[in-house]
Amino acid sequence: MEKNIRLGIGAMAGLLLLRNLYVILFNLPDEMEQGPIYRIFYYHLPAYFTAMCCYMTALVASVLYLTKRNLRYDAIAMSATEVGLAFAAVNLITGMIWGRVIWGIWWAWDARLTWALICWLVYFGYLMLRQAIDDPSERAKNSAVLSIFSFVSVAITYKAIEWWRTQHPGPVLSFVLAGASFMVGANAWR
Repeated sequence: MEKNIRLGIGAMAGLLLLRNLYVILFNLPDEMEQGPIYRIFYYHLPAYFTAMCCYMTALVASVLYLTKRNLRYDAIAMSATEVGLAFAAVNLITGMIWGRVIWGIWWAWDARLTWALICWLVYFGYLMLRQAIDDPSERAKNSAVLSIFSFVSVAITYKAIEWWRTQHPGPVLSFVLAGASFMVGANAWR
């Protein structure tokens, strides 16, 4: 029964994804200044918010691992980091495509862009550290500590627009990330 429910939810999510893809690509009008490239934001921003929520989940799971020493929390932190890296890669790639069309260059060494790349590299280093340690409890402990310190790069990436002069467009929906982060954290403590 539970397997059928999961398959049904997965099928529904897949259908909604295809429907949204169709609407984004074929039904939405072009934006006045940017033209059709603005559609990339329908992937770029959700990928960013999802990655940040995944990193927040990894942070909470890492703190829980260090306090309770339950390897389940280590597995959650690792899984959240892997998913976060995938979405952060989508964010970086779609941002580069947009930058090429709008700014005329693939990459600008802008504070927000550079910190997003540093954040991605730090969390990639987290996965590399995990591969280098054989003992499960030692790997979990060291990974949890690195995950906690790695979250500093997430905070810097988020605040870079306010702290430094940057080409990157300013925040539009900053309250959304705050609310989503709160919900992820609140659900982790259940």
